[in-house]
Amino acid sequence: MKFTGIVLLSFLMMSFTNWETSFEKAKSIASKDHKFILLNFSGSDWCGPCIRMHKEMFDNDSFKQFAGEKLVMLNADFPRQKKNQLAKDLQKQNDQLADKYNSKGSFPFTAVLDEKGNILRSWDGLPKESPEEFLQEVKEATQGNQ
Repeated sequence: MKFTGIVLLSFLMMSFTNWETSFEKAKSIASKDHKFILLNFSGSDWCGPCIRMHKEMFDNDSFKQFAGEKLVMLNADFPRQKKNQLAKDLQKQNDQLADKYNSKGSFPFTAVLDEKGNILRSWDGLPKESPEEFLQEVKEATQGNQ
């Protein structure tokens, strides 16, 4: 019975990736837990490549496992539909993040940051690599940077 509970708990931890929306909270968690920040700019209700990236890359089991161990996942969303509009303070924060990290306004745009918010690696658009190759690139960006 104990073994089943441990296996179930491990599976749940592997399959659930918590996306933060607050940059300050993401930096705090990254600093406290010695993790990196994966910042993803998306248009969750209009950007086809953004939706594909979440399904194909971020929802990949291997990626989720790595993210749970090494990353704080931060989503800077820019929805267009009225029903999905963000709170004003969150929209302001995402606009500021875009000014700093995504000045070209690319969607999706993904960056691996250190715990202070410095860019270690970035991807403009939907990566052409397979989910496994993308994960390897994320791993390489985090190696030797702590």
